[in-house]
Amino acid sequence: MACRISELVIEAADAERLAEFWSEVLGYVEIGRESDGSIEIGPPGTGFGGPQPTIVLSPNSEPRTGKVRLHIDVSATDRDQDAELERLLALGARPADVGQTGNESWHVLADPEGNVFCLLRDRLQPL
Repeated sequence: MACRISELVIEAADAERLAEFWSEVLGYVEIGRESDGSIEIGPPGTGFGGPQPTIVLSPNSEPRTGKVRLHIDVSATDRDQDAELERLLALGARPADVGQTGNESWHVLADPEGNVFCLLRDRLQPL
């Protein structure tokens, strides 16, 4: 027996703003809120336990220290990488420098709170 990733939890100074950002990036919808201010987003019509993991944006006002050792990679499903890069930048992503050479086939970006993620070149089929 094996495990599946069911949720990704991202601590956020502004959980509402990050939930909006990642919902737009991934085409997710809000599927729940907790009394602690956490917001869970996921694929429309499936939610927790579906084929894709949900994301929980968990409020945390403490400043982040050190480099986060995990990041998310995303791939466009309905446009090429350049068009998707434009869309992500318009949503509030910004270029991030993590020491890349400039010859990579991916773009390193940061979400509105500085969480690094990569936009890969390959296009994936939507689920």
